[in-house]
Amino acid sequence: MGARLLPSFCLRRLPCFWIRKRGLASAFKMDLDIQCEEMSASRWTELKTSMNTSKTVRLDDCSLSASHCKDIGSVLSSNQTLTDLTLNNNELGDSGVELLCKGLMTPSCNLQKLWLQNCNLTDACCKYLRSVLSTKPTLTELHLGDNKLGTSGVKVLCEGLMDPNCKLQKLQLEYCELSPDNCEMLCSALRTKPSLRALNISNNKLGDAAVKVLCQGLMDPNCNLQSLHLENCRITAASCGDLSTVLARKPSLTELSVGENKIGDPGVALLCQGLLNPNCKIEKLWLWECGVSPAGCKDLSHVLSTKESLTELSLIGNRLGDPGMELLCQGLKDPKAKLEALWIRECGLTTACCKSISSVLGTNQTLRDLHMGGNKIGDAGVEIIREGLMNPNCNLRSLWLGNCSLSAACCGSLATILSSKPSLTELDLSNNSLEDEGVKKLCESLKHPNCKLQQLVLYDIYLSSEVDDELKVLEESKPGLKIIL
Repeated sequence: MGARLLPSFCLRRLPCFWIRKRGLASAFKMDLDIQCEEMSASRWTELKTSMNTSKTVRLDDCSLSASHCKDIGSVLSSNQTLTDLTLNNNELGDSGVELLCKGLMTPSCNLQKLWLQNCNLTDACCKYLRSVLSTKPTLTELHLGDNKLGTSGVKVLCEGLMDPNCKLQKLQLEYCELSPDNCEMLCSALRTKPSLRALNISNNKLGDAAVKVLCQGLMDPNCNLQSLHLENCRITAASCGDLSTVLARKPSLTELSVGENKIGDPGVALLCQGLLNPNCKIEKLWLWECGVSPAGCKDLSHVLSTKESLTELSLIGNRLGDPGMELLCQGLKDPKAKLEALWIRECGLTTACCKSISSVLGTNQTLRDLHMGGNKIGDAGVEIIREGLMNPNCNLRSLWLGNCSLSAACCGSLATILSSKPSLTELDLSNNSLEDEGVKKLCESLKHPNCKLQQLVLYDIYLSSEVDDELKVLEESKPGLKIIL
């Protein structure tokens, strides 16, 4: 089975997807880390030996099947140090999970995190996972996304989740064909399982009525959920009133994503009412592709200027335009604004808003990551932003300008930034017409001792073999620098 490509909206949630070529899990260091490899008999024998002494194992997209699961189950029962197991994108099937669960159920197994995303599972495997959940308090994370578990399968999982012995902290059920009926049991689980900290049920056809039921569980005093992902769940502004109430009353909830739901400006206004409540301690808010316009930015600007706990905001794919960006910048320039990361890719921005962005960069000392690719800011926009970036108050680490209608004409300004701004460690210039002339200017600045850049992304830029070779030599000569072509 080949590697499964991430949908475009998933890529929008991965700001470093150009770098993490091998998937989201690549961000985590594993003792045994094998991906995208066909398993011969001899290679499998070699890996079995390694698995028996490894604490963390990843075998993603390795053409594993149920026949391999018997061996992995044996490792689970014998290797007491194994805590993390990732088997994403393998055709394990229900029979394979049954064999894994036999190993998981042994008293000597101490596994804490299990990833089985896109493993061709159905509701039939859930009875085995239910037994594991109800008897294995060591298991704290279970990731089952991209499997057709359906209403009946998730119902069975919830039975295990509600067992007193279950101490699960993170449950991921994205793309699992949940229905609104599942929210009743998830609501009960939230009420009875104080250990649960993160729930991802994105990309399931839930709707407003189901979310209303879910919010009843979130409001329970026993619920300690910190992270809730409801992306592409067919919810509207009608759900935002319930979510707003949760935000206002549950300080434990610090991360909320409702991306790719058409909540619009009315939904944003309702959410902001909860966000502005003193009890709300939100840190991360994801509103990508939510139909937000400049009108919604006015409410969000107020949140930015008053909610000091908010450190990450994603507005990717909303038609904010320059007027909306101007409003956001007003909030970001407030001394109370503590935002560290802002994603405004594909928001219909032009050169006209760059003066306000530059002003933010020159005054806001907390902003570390700015992702504004897919906007037509042009060379003139980069020249304007340069002034803010060069300000001593600017502490930006990551700047993403992919597909921003740039040419070689702006590379002089970018080179000046690179050679005089040691805080900048990541720069994306993908899909811009920089050509050899522009990239050569960048190369000179990369050699400067003040340049501390660690990652330069030049994906989808036509370069001559001469400049391509120059970049390779530069990368080899400068430890810590990664150039992505």
